Amino acid sequence: MKKILPLLLALLLIWGCNGDDSSSPKKVFRYNSSSGITSLDPAFAKDQANIWAVNMLFNGLVQLDENLSLQPALAKKWTISDDGLTYTFILQDDVFFHDNELFQNGEGKKLVAADVAYSLNRIIDPVTASPGSWIFNGRVDSVQPFAAVDDTTFQIKLLRPFRPMLSILTMQYTFIVPKEVAEHYGKDFRVHPVGTGPFKFKIWQESDVLILVKNENYFERDESGQLLPYLDGVKVSFIQSKQTEYLNFLKGDLDFLSGVDASYINDLLTKEGLLKPELANDMTLYKTPYLNSEYLGFLMDDRKPETGNRKSEIGNPLKMKEVRQAINYGFDRESIIKYLRNSIGKPATSGFVPYGLPSFDAEKVKGFGFDIAKSKELLEKAGFPEGKGLPDIPLYTSKNYEDIATHIQNQLKNIGINIKLEIVLPAFQREMMSKSQALFFRGSWIADYPDAESYLAMFYSKHGAPPNYTRFSNTEFDRLYERALNENNDSARYELYRHMDNIIVENAVVVPLFYDEVVRFVKKGVQGLEPNAMNVLDLKKVKRE
Repeated sequence: MKKILPLLLALLLIWGCNGDDSSSPKKVFRYNSSSGITSLDPAFAKDQANIWAVNMLFNGLVQLDENLSLQPALAKKWTISDDGLTYTFILQDDVFFHDNELFQNGEGKKLVAADVAYSLNRIIDPVTASPGSWIFNGRVDSVQPFAAVDDTTFQIKLLRPFRPMLSILTMQYTFIVPKEVAEHYGKDFRVHPVGTGPFKFKIWQESDVLILVKNENYFERDESGQLLPYLDGVKVSFIQSKQTEYLNFLKGDLDFLSGVDASYINDLLTKEGLLKPELANDMTLYKTPYLNSEYLGFLMDDRKPETGNRKSEIGNPLKMKEVRQAINYGFDRESIIKYLRNSIGKPATSGFVPYGLPSFDAEKVKGFGFDIAKSKELLEKAGFPEGKGLPDIPLYTSKNYEDIATHIQNQLKNIGINIKLEIVLPAFQREMMSKSQALFFRGSWIADYPDAESYLAMFYSKHGAPPNYTRFSNTEFDRLYERALNENNDSARYELYRHMDNIIVENAVVVPLFYDEVVRFVKKGVQGLEPNAMNVLDLKKVKRE
């Protein structure tokens, strides 16, 4: 009974959310968050579930369109100084926070530059303990990084040029909160969110339901001048079972599914990655590149005691470039995509940086294909003809990726490379990777922001783990990386990125497996929910019949 009452209350709130005629049906979008939401505070938007919710309640200075191009949001325009150290933003003059009793007369106060300065300073304040503090660490001025010049002018000052800074500002960590409310609630702001976003907080019964309602005073309009959003509300459920979530979607209790679980992938998709014909009248399939590279990583830390000379390299054969290259050539990425993923994703044969980014160029970055003869040749060159004398190689992975790891294991065995699977808990694997205890490990890297620097930072020698889990160190790579951070011309910067990616390929630092794709199954009658490469849920232009 305790769970039923909040759910009934939530439904009543949806259909009478703004005090209008509650007898008229409301256009409410329904989705499920199987992993659960831990906070509605932008400072803690560290995973997809939190990011999606924060994205509906708050705004940042800038935002991305469907092509990952920067667009105005709370800032209507901006400039960058010639030295690349000062970013000046002119704010919209008609943005108000959601109504709250802490504001004068309980009405939403107007957004000013001081709110922006407070919000960004709050991220780097140790008292906040935001997991997003790293986005500004070592990048912004240590004395006064964020300044409100006047009510509509805001500035960021950097220690040194960092071209991806505008992309960083699209991250939900940087979304703007009102000082009065955030300071009043402190850590409890996570359950009392007040922002400027297209939807307002109404009720959150943790583990049961989250209800958001339309912000009638939202500042953005569509191309025809109509105020956004179109929806009256959003209802989020928290069903942990993927199979139960899937069944609820089929019944019509949910409006879309994000991704596809192994338990029902064959029910929805053909091996060619197409929606099964019998489902076409009930739902629509959307796919787009996802900025996520799945890979296997090698530990290349020369400080480890088992490395440093030819004798020790035989004890750890992965220190030999030829062995790493042989592994890269020794299995078929195409078969992984087709048979284990129903053609979701693309084989990673063009380096580590995924397709979907503007700097991606398959012609200028040549990765590894499936070449058994080449793999055997490299093994012989390394002193292990047909794998003779090559010790078993442990590969650390989690249960969720056991099928892919087993597929690779079976194919590499055919050329004499014996992989021993070590199935461990994800948290334990991350700990091993951080402590240089995993010589060979499965990983994935999802872009924090839409710039290849987010991927190449993984191999910069001055970075620890994370993100440099391989402990790769290369003087030329470091020089190019530092040069790219100071390059304001996008075309020139992209060429530097490709050069760095080629260095990663040449040294076989990782085994790129596939570039992922965002997959959405959307019920008929829902429009405007096409995916984006960051896989952010944006509902402000979604319509529901």
